[in-house]
This record gives sequence, C-alpha cells and structure tokens, in this order.
Amino acid sequence: MAAQVELFLQTLISGFLLGGLYALIGLGMALIMGVMRIINLAHGDLMMVAMYVAYWLFTLFHIDPYLSVFVATPLLFFLGVGLQKFLINPVMKVESILPHNQVILTVGIGMILANLATVFFTSNYRSTPVSYASKAWYLTDFWKNAPIELSLSAPWSLSFLAAVIITVALWFFLTKTDTGKSIRATAQDIDAALLMGVNVGVMRAVTFGIGAALVGGAGCLFIPIYYLYPSLGKQFTNVGFVITVLGGMGSTEGAIIGGVILGIFESMTATYLGMGWAPVGRFLIFVAALVFLPGGVASILRKQRLGK
Repeated sequence: MAAQVELFLQTLISGFLLGGLYALIGLGMALIMGVMRIINLAHGDLMMVAMYVAYWLFTLFHIDPYLSVFVATPLLFFLGVGLQKFLINPVMKVESILPHNQVILTVGIGMILANLATVFFTSNYRSTPVSYASKAWYLTDFWKNAPIELSLSAPWSLSFLAAVIITVALWFFLTKTDTGKSIRATAQDIDAALLMGVNVGVMRAVTFGIGAALVGGAGCLFIPIYYLYPSLGKQFTNVGFVITVLGGMGSTEGAIIGGVILGIFESMTATYLGMGWAPVGRFLIFVAALVFLPGGVASILRKQRLGK
C-alpha cells in the first residue's frame, strides 16, 4: 500500500512539474489567440528554434541552457514581431474565400522552420549533457523518518521554477504596464481599444512577439531534459493547442490551469498505462474538453466571477 501511495505521489509531482512547463507553452498560444484571433500552428517550431539556439550556445560557448533564456527569448521576440509584421499581417488584410488563411500561413511557416533546421543541422537527435542532469533531491534528505521516499529531479525543478518566474513576470507586465493594459484591451474589444487610442497593429505585433518569446523561453527550459530534433515542434504545437482548448480560447488563466491539468494527466497515463499511451491521453483529454467543456476552464472561472 505504501509503495502504491509513493508511486501515485511521485507521479503527481512529476505531472505538476511537467504541467508548469506546458503552461508556459500554452500561455504564448493563448495570448496570440486572444489578441489576434488565430491559432499559431508554428508555435512548437518557434520553440524548436529556441532550443537550437540554446543547444549551440551550450555546445560552442558552454553557456548553461538556463542562462540561454536571456539570449533566445529576445531573439524569438524579434522573430515573432517580424513574422507578424511582414507575413501574417498582410495576409490578414487580404479578403479570401478561406476565412482563416492566416492559420494556414502559420502551418507553412512551421514547415519552413522545420525543414531549414533539417538542412542546416541534419535530423540527428541532440542534447545538452549538463552536469546536474541526474541530480535529485530526496524527501529523506530533509525528513529522515519520512514514511515514504519522494524525489525531485534537479533539472525538472529548476525548469519549473524558471517557468513560474516567467509567468509572474508576464502577469506583472500585462496588469501593471501601459503596453500590457493595451494588449488586454485589444484582446477584450478591438473597436473599443481603437476608440481609446490604442494602436492595435502595434499591439498585435508585440503580442505575437511575446507569444514567440514565451515559447522560446519554454524551449530553453526543456532542452536540459529533452532530446532535440527538427520535427520536435509538431509535438509541442499539439500540446499548446490542447492547452488552449482545455483552458479556453485566449484565456491566460485558463492556459495555466490547462497546462497543469494536461501535465498531470499525461504523467498518470504514462505511469499506469505506459509511455506510449501519453499521446493518447492527450488526445482523450482534448476530445473530452470539446464535448463536456467547450468553453474550457475559462468558462468555469467566468461563472464563478459572475456568481460573486
């Protein structure tokens, strides 16, 4: 019985840590969805680009992947602004028989990024063998008579802590700065934002840049614990999309909760059914959200606020 409790709690901890990183991916996609009303299907490929930046900084200059956040995040921000300004924005202005042709454009952007990575870096699997990769902290280190043995992986814990710091910084930016308030106004009502003098075009470009920067930061946090290869982005695009649906389209709060739920659900699925079932679990929770909670977690939060 004690072994079963230990396994459950360890799986719960692992899922929570994974969910914190997933939330960072979902935040970027939800932010773009809320302001621009599109799903960025190149989201994971932007994350892959940041992971290659972190990898080469580690390989060539021996810069720790966590420190590479300060390099990759600004690079991804400017890449995102450029993509929105020169590619996505012109397409959004064109009338087409396809109402969401800009979404198709992001698919093309993702394919280009993945193929460029294959051409320049080959399709080989790469990693950053950091010295603390196998380090862990154990409950018995702090409580010698603990009835169960639980552990915290050092790289997973550091990545989770960094994700929390980035999320708090984003919250502060969106709620306390004029630019952040303008982004929120654009997401809530574009016409009202225009009447209040908000430059919606600039806010859209900045928002896409921030979304790319967030997923870029997530890439730097994942590289110490994941293998890297050019087609990796598709997996994390799917993760971001599931979190966006589960949390509620465009809801940043929902994205955080949705990321944690997905991380725990995947961890439980992998532990009790097998590693190969984790993607299946992701698909099942996606379908369940569409059927039973079409408004996502955000709809529940909205009802609670209205109830108060």
